[in-house]
Amino acid sequence: MPKHETPMVDQLESGPWPSFVSEIKRQSEARHQKAKEMEEAGKPYQIPVDVCDDLLGVLEMSFKDGTTHWKHGGIVGVFGYGGGVIGRYCDQPEMFPGVAHFHTMRVNQPAGKYYTTEYLRQICDLWDFRGSGLTNMHGSTGDIVLLGTRTEQLEEIFGTLTHEMDQDLGGSGSNLRTPACCLGESRCEFACYDTQELCYQLTMEYQDELHRPAFPYKFKFKFDGCPNGCVASIARSDMSFIGTWRDEIRIDQEAVAAYIGGELKPNAGAHASRDWGPFDIQKEVIDLCPSQCMRLEDGKLIIDNKECVRCMHCINTMPRALRIGNDRGLSILVGAKAPILDGAQMGSLLVPFIKAEPPYDEIKEIIENIWDWWMEEGKNRERLGELIKRQGFQKLLEVTGIKPVPQHVQEPRHNPYIFWKEEEVPGGWQRDIKEFRKLHQR
Repeated sequence: MPKHETPMVDQLESGPWPSFVSEIKRQSEARHQKAKEMEEAGKPYQIPVDVCDDLLGVLEMSFKDGTTHWKHGGIVGVFGYGGGVIGRYCDQPEMFPGVAHFHTMRVNQPAGKYYTTEYLRQICDLWDFRGSGLTNMHGSTGDIVLLGTRTEQLEEIFGTLTHEMDQDLGGSGSNLRTPACCLGESRCEFACYDTQELCYQLTMEYQDELHRPAFPYKFKFKFDGCPNGCVASIARSDMSFIGTWRDEIRIDQEAVAAYIGGELKPNAGAHASRDWGPFDIQKEVIDLCPSQCMRLEDGKLIIDNKECVRCMHCINTMPRALRIGNDRGLSILVGAKAPILDGAQMGSLLVPFIKAEPPYDEIKEIIENIWDWWMEEGKNRERLGELIKRQGFQKLLEVTGIKPVPQHVQEPRHNPYIFWKEEEVPGGWQRDIKEFRKLHQR
């Protein structure tokens, strides 16, 4: 029998979609069934067995009262780390003792989120024993998110993770959050650089920034191996690294003809469950090119590569006929974020192309120059994108030492006036004034 009556919460199970309420109830039932076995084995659960029931009870009360019943009761964490644990307490501990403490722990995911079944069993067993058994796989930053434990269990969990599982905590608070990447070259033919390696190297390089919050606010790295953007870095990270190429798209004209003739299925056969009719390259590829850089001449596909914006549509549609170029690297974009202070922003292009080669010193130099500026000039809870918006993209170029290029221009300027610094004008402004006066006297 449920511990609490939850009629409002139960409504969330009524739709056709999967419900988190159903999953919490399943975990509650499993937890109660296993509790007796654990006790008989001399290893009883370390937090109340009815934690899941009390969690649903708190949610029901929140719905009924129209306000949250979680409170911020102080900062908790593990020794030596400022991040990785998100403290949460219930403001009705007598009524819901199972969630009097309900801290979240973030666990640093491996690059590309590759796990062994043995590891997943270990982490599930640990969280059943010392936590609620509820997880998010994964949080939007990337971490494994372990939901719900008590303060006295934090060090025990951390010790097991680090000493027995060779596993670190992720980031939380005003620090570098856990870097996240796509599968990259391990599985994807479109990857333009080794996302897993760059993600790993920057994670190891910036451990202090990850574990000891010292930034104005959170900072996220994300690594996409190609412009398909499988981890959506352009929209969700303060600094995104998106794979690209500098040379021409490689074309196999025989394969192009095979797509046109119907021997090869478009989109790698992904739409085989439905008959979409004969493939029309003009309609489905050429007319959909955002920069109109393609045309068909005498049955051959012609691409004006200098106009190509690397949208990937043609390559995704005809992967056997079109391939990414061989001169590969990445673009760096900065300033993306969700709506916090100043609304949602997409990343702005900072570095159009850079080679991604160990030891990545050029990339690290750009990162550290940006951090120095942001830590000096950023306001409390101001993301990098908001600082760029407040002080201007030109200031960002100055602090990074990057020369302006046409790719930095989002749109023609609205302001017709141009303001030059004296050091930017050869000979200085005094000479220009003298020349103007001479012309005026004539």
